[in-house]
Formats: sequence, C-alpha cells, structure tokens
Amino acid sequence: MPLTFRKAQLSDLDLLVQTRLAVLRAANELPPDTPLPAIERQSRAYYADALSSHTHTAYLVFEGAHWVGAGGISYYRVMPTVDNPSGRKGYYMNLYVAPPYRRQGICTKLLDLLTADAHARGVTFLTLEATAMGRPVYERYGFHPMPHEMKLRQ
Repeated sequence: MPLTFRKAQLSDLDLLVQTRLAVLRAANELPPDTPLPAIERQSRAYYADALSSHTHTAYLVFEGAHWVGAGGISYYRVMPTVDNPSGRKGYYMNLYVAPPYRRQGICTKLLDLLTADAHARGVTFLTLEATAMGRPVYERYGFHPMPHEMKLRQ
C-alpha cells in the first residue's frame, strides 16, 4: 500500500500529541506505556498554539489509515547574526518513523517537505538535535555539527 504524507491540521491535535509521546519514549528508551502526563499536557498546548499561529508545520505519514511516521519544524526569531542576518530560524522536531518502515526514505521525504516549507517562508537557518540512529540520515541530507552552540547545565 502506498504511503501518504499529509500536512497536519489542528484537527490532528490528538494524533500529534500521541506521536510526540511516542517519539520521546523511543528517543529516551522508555517503555512504550510510560506515562508522561506533563509532557502530554504541554504538547497539546504547544500544538494548539503553534498550529493556530503558523509557527509550526507538521507532517504525518500513513500507510492507509495506519500512522507510520511524523516530522515537524518550529519557527522562531532571534537577533540577527553574521550567519543568519534575518534572525529567523527553523528547528526540526519530532522526526520519527516506526521501526518496520525505516530505511525506506520516509525521513528524507519528511525533511524535503519541511525544508520546502521553511524555504517558502524565507527561513534558511535550519537546525535539529540528532539521536545516534538519526545522525547518519541527517549527515547525508547535509546537516553538520554547529561549533558555537552550548547549553547551560541546570
């Protein structure tokens, strides 16, 4: 059965939240039934706001009616820099493909769709965080480590 890539709408809120939880459980090697009530609540609020304000684009991937993957990009702005004179940034998030569907180009197709969305908005400074499993896919796509970013330990 062919795969369908569909841009998510606000009516997909429940599915988007469930995909977010699935991604976080997988990325953090948690059992699939691990409750994440605070993340579920905050993800619901995030998607409702970001989809309504057009600061997030998400795609869902289906085989028939069966969900097999997802990906999104969040848009925000910071002060302009030499590397990014507009200050506009896109941050890929929630890129996930269910295990039986991996190595079929689905993640690359999601990256293509999300990158096209960013470029249509004039956003060319695009980043993501990579898991060990995703890193080779992203490197083949053209991502490279950023030498200047650091994170404050809490």
